Amino acid sequence: MAFIYEHMEMIKAVISFAEIFFVVYLIGYASFLFISVLSGCNETFNSMKKKQLRNEIHHDYFVPVSIIVPAYNEEVTIAETISSLLHLDYKSYEIIVVNDGSTDQTAEIVTERYGLHEVQRPIRRQLACKDPVSIYEGSMAERVSITLINKENGGKADSINMGINASRFPYFICMDADSILQKDALNKIVLPVLENENVAAVGSMVRICNDSVFQDGELVELRMPKKIIPAFQVLEYERSFLASRIFLDKFNANLIVSGAFGLFKKEAVLAVGGYKNNCMGEDMELIMKLHEYHRSNHLPCVIKYAYDAVCWTQCPERLRDLIRQRRRWHIGLIQSMAGHSRVMSMGSYFYYLFYEMLSPIIELFGFLCTILAYVVGIINLPVTVAIFVIYAVFGALLTVITFTTRNFLSEHRVKLCDILRAFLFCIPEVVFLRFVMAWTRMLAPLHMRGKKTKWGKIRRVKINYDSEGET
Repeated sequence: MAFIYEHMEMIKAVISFAEIFFVVYLIGYASFLFISVLSGCNETFNSMKKKQLRNEIHHDYFVPVSIIVPAYNEEVTIAETISSLLHLDYKSYEIIVVNDGSTDQTAEIVTERYGLHEVQRPIRRQLACKDPVSIYEGSMAERVSITLINKENGGKADSINMGINASRFPYFICMDADSILQKDALNKIVLPVLENENVAAVGSMVRICNDSVFQDGELVELRMPKKIIPAFQVLEYERSFLASRIFLDKFNANLIVSGAFGLFKKEAVLAVGGYKNNCMGEDMELIMKLHEYHRSNHLPCVIKYAYDAVCWTQCPERLRDLIRQRRRWHIGLIQSMAGHSRVMSMGSYFYYLFYEMLSPIIELFGFLCTILAYVVGIINLPVTVAIFVIYAVFGALLTVITFTTRNFLSEHRVKLCDILRAFLFCIPEVVFLRFVMAWTRMLAPLHMRGKKTKWGKIRRVKINYDSEGET
């Protein structure tokens, strides 16, 4: 205490600086969230009106697409994922499943269920990856070819590079093995490519599928997850994918395409060396590398976001699995931001820097300043509590807006009881989940060394998928 009283003037100066900094910081963040939410809601509303007025251009043009599904111990979900892909409403595509040395029955399920047979097929090594052990091929009704590549374990990025090497078409889709694509997802995600030849990648809308019901590649019943952890993530995903990504897309400023479902121009990806194998955030790292390469060589590069191309993915249902996942995401964010500082000329770089990468440190600094101000008796406790409550209510209000917008402008809607549950979860999601995730991201750098090519371990549950048979 003696030290505190001896340096009281310095402490007051630090706290005064912290007050000004956090006022500016929070106003900036709140303004961005508010504008992006309004932008996302407006864009979604206009899209719905076009459909109602039949003011959309329907075309017969398409580009052949290779769908790459990297898999490691995905025996629980791999069959449902492939079944959904076989029912896509698209004219020309192939499915490539890359089994990255799974220790379960992933390979056996794929070969037996889809009648694949082993072949001797050369693969051109345009990108570095582990050696293949065996290759199986087959087709469903002579329409869609399925390739299974069993390879040595090398991680997700290594598996995607193998899939790119084996792909036959000029564009490829990268998606997770626990996800389901909406039936019209390919038609929606390739549209930006048909409109602009400079498009190098297209992101998609990712939504939570836990407890929802699917049949033949289509959602038949949308449900709010019964468990509280995935329910929190539904609110989080809707806020993120409906708001900030739509807003940043207007300025070609998105620095990430979700690994759950993204379209890429193979020529562009080959030019930058493919996916980086020793990075936990290989999806973000690739997008930043594409931006950096094209800017350095004065070449046009457009990264688009197709919010109407929907991918349904399974989220962690246990808190410890969610913590592991977000820890990996934050480490990947740090690696991507540190490795591609040349992208600093993009305004969104500073958004990701201050409001994503450095936010845990900034929040910790604010927490410590609050405690220090309380110790020296210069804090106005009622005002501090009021600011916290206002922030929580503001965040919850934005979540309510995005959730209700997505729900009422969507073809599939959750039941009234699920809407009420979502409203009840808004405040706990802001207070509890964000607090836990802040500490998770804050401690993430302690786990950066080693295991950079290892798959994240998350317990999977079976997707509610009912298929009447592949066509």
